[in-house]
Amino acid sequence: MIDPTQRFSSRVTNYVKYRPAYPAAIIDLLRAECGLTPDSIVADVGSGTGLLAELFLKAGNRVFGIEPNREMREAGEQLLRGYERFVSIDAMAEATTLPDHSVDFVTAGQAFHWFDRERVSAEFARLLRSPGWLVLIWNERRIDSTPFLRAYEQLLHTYSTEYAQVDHRLIDHDVIRAAFPTVSFQLRTFDNQQRFDFEGVKGRLMSSSYAPEASHPNHAPMMAELADIFQRYQTNGEIVFEYDTRVNFGRLK
Repeated sequence: MIDPTQRFSSRVTNYVKYRPAYPAAIIDLLRAECGLTPDSIVADVGSGTGLLAELFLKAGNRVFGIEPNREMREAGEQLLRGYERFVSIDAMAEATTLPDHSVDFVTAGQAFHWFDRERVSAEFARLLRSPGWLVLIWNERRIDSTPFLRAYEQLLHTYSTEYAQVDHRLIDHDVIRAAFPTVSFQLRTFDNQQRFDFEGVKGRLMSSSYAPEASHPNHAPMMAELADIFQRYQTNGEIVFEYDTRVNFGRLK
């Protein structure tokens, strides 16, 4: 399998254009349940292209974006260049280089499943100051809520050589609890969606690290089948991707 820190190097353009944003309701949730204020300092670990970091920057927070992949990090720096309170750091999740007890929130959007869980647990505990909050977020694509999404899920199982091994759904509540035994996590879920024409559907597929690239023998038949299922299920030339945005949050004791 590809080194997790390098998996998205060739996917950045599609990632920026076609990955879903995070609902603004996450900020309301963290304000109500965790005492988030504009003075709270956030370490967004695995910050990638900056989608989650921007949510906190819009809320007035100072955000340290921790991202080891150069291409993803540079895309995030470009997106967030207008935010004075953003600091981009070239570092690993397991060794962020931030000082001890220097942040109020550690967040990870669409990233925790790539981390070394044992090492990152110790690093997050080192970073957080009391009362420190850990927030793990995924935009979880629904796999059976529509005929298109059922066909799309089957397409991934048919043509991807890694999908079953790297699917973030493998990280459930029990896995998170085992990684952070001193944290009592709560879960909130928000509806989220994207609406795409066929170019968007192709871009969304190719933003995923497990989708075979053009040089792979599975790529051409995968794209042919994608075109077929799009034509079968599109309405007025569009398809809807539905998500459950899953927010796991807890205070480090």
